[in-house]
Amino acid sequence: MHMPQDLESYASQHCSPLEPLLQEVLAYTEQHHPKAHMISGAVQGLLLQQLSHMLRPKRILEIGTFTGFSALCLAAGLPEDGLLYTLEMRAEDAATAQSFFDRSEKKNQLRLLQGDARQIIPTLQESWDLVFIDADKISYIDYYNMLVPRMAAGSFLLADNVLFHGEVLQDELKGKNAKAIAAFNAHVQGDDRTQNVLLTVRDGLMLIRKK
Repeated sequence: MHMPQDLESYASQHCSPLEPLLQEVLAYTEQHHPKAHMISGAVQGLLLQQLSHMLRPKRILEIGTFTGFSALCLAAGLPEDGLLYTLEMRAEDAATAQSFFDRSEKKNQLRLLQGDARQIIPTLQESWDLVFIDADKISYIDYYNMLVPRMAAGSFLLADNVLFHGEVLQDELKGKNAKAIAAFNAHVQGDDRTQNVLLTVRDGLMLIRKK
């Protein structure tokens, strides 16, 4: 569920321009990737950048690297001793993302791990300041439940696609992903450990703070 194209264009026109490398990642993905619609996009990417600059997180975890755009946006606010870990299931996408990471000023602070996030997360002995979930929808609740206990009070978790093309509004949810997202939204809404706000940016972004 996206805002009307004219409003999306207006929003883009009133945002600061992306850095050249980010522009290149966007252009490459749109031209060469069959699932280019999965990329965060300029407006959401800039929002991720701003949030990272505001929070100055020392440890960031991203689940779902895709071609690396959102990881590069999130890395913008890392302090000198900060690290961003990003997890990607698909080897081809991981290789594409790494090729862009290698050209980033933050390249020494980026750790890309390829494989199943549910298996990798328990091996990472970190306390997360900022988490971004943008991967397989049916695992959102699992990721959330794995990560919230490893987040300090005041840290944030972002979940993408929480409006899922507007399908969450259907009286009878049909697709497995729409059902999973609706269940995730309800799960977060009922969790006393966190405070959440659902932003109608792009396909919906849930901003969750651990109390």
